[in-house]
Amino acid sequence: MDARDIILRPIITEQTMSVLDSKTYTFEVDVRATKPQIKRAIEEIFEVKIEKINTANVRGKLKRQGRYAGYTKKRKKAIVKLSAASKDIQLFNEQ
Repeated sequence: MDARDIILRPIITEQTMSVLDSKTYTFEVDVRATKPQIKRAIEEIFEVKIEKINTANVRGKLKRQGRYAGYTKKRKKAIVKLSAASKDIQLFNEQ
């Protein structure tokens, strides 16, 4: 799997934005990706050093449309802590 296929998008919520100061970032990743693959992909794309990775598999939620029921897709989140010597990841373009 290519590095860009593993890291799908950053997760931008109030909670994830509050931990950016401690160099902790949250990404949505491919559900088949392992921790070593995620580490290599983030280090390759953003050119940073990773200290720790936590992952969480998120179930799909039950959604209803009238009498029809279905599920949203399942996803995997990766919470990544960068090393102290590493540079920050630019999630937003600051001009």
